[in-house]
Amino acid sequence: MRTVEKEIKMKKLIYAINITLDGCCDHTKVTPSEELLEYHMRLLEDVDTLVYGRKTYELMVPYWPDIAKSHSETQAENEFADAYNTKKLVVFSRTLDQAKGKNIKIMRGDLYNKILELKQEQGKNILLGGVALPSQVIELGLIDEFHFVVQPTIAGEGKRLMEGISLPEKFQLKLVSSKFLKSGSVALSYIK
Repeated sequence: MRTVEKEIKMKKLIYAINITLDGCCDHTKVTPSEELLEYHMRLLEDVDTLVYGRKTYELMVPYWPDIAKSHSETQAENEFADAYNTKKLVVFSRTLDQAKGKNIKIMRGDLYNKILELKQEQGKNILLGGVALPSQVIELGLIDEFHFVVQPTIAGEGKRLMEGISLPEKFQLKLVSSKFLKSGSVALSYIK
């Protein structure tokens, strides 16, 4: 008798970042806009889990959950906050003891295996944000899609993606979409 193995359908791990022409990923060096928020909100539609390191978590929470409660910002910011607030949040940290907010889980341990566990859960895809943690996950080869919004800015300073990380081997990405934004930014989507 032949046994049929069930293929495990894995969630996609999607990485999204805003970046300047000279490679800066520092959030203080990019220009926020309603159009940029709308772009990232469309990314949120296909995910149910957000994954951050501690620093990105502390930038995003309680900022977006507070806006979701107060609706004190622009319509685009309020809508993004509402969408953001419905997602499960996973924070990888060696130093964070407890999280502030709902639907937040702190993870420690073997990054490779923990990410694989998240990808095997039922549900929608996973959105990875930040710089340091994603650089490590890129090094591990676990990201399925990359979304870069390249801003028409030269920062001249700031945090760069992949600083201090060396890939075991170079890998080529395939461009699957590009979109020009009114601001002059270009949204580029790639797959492995």
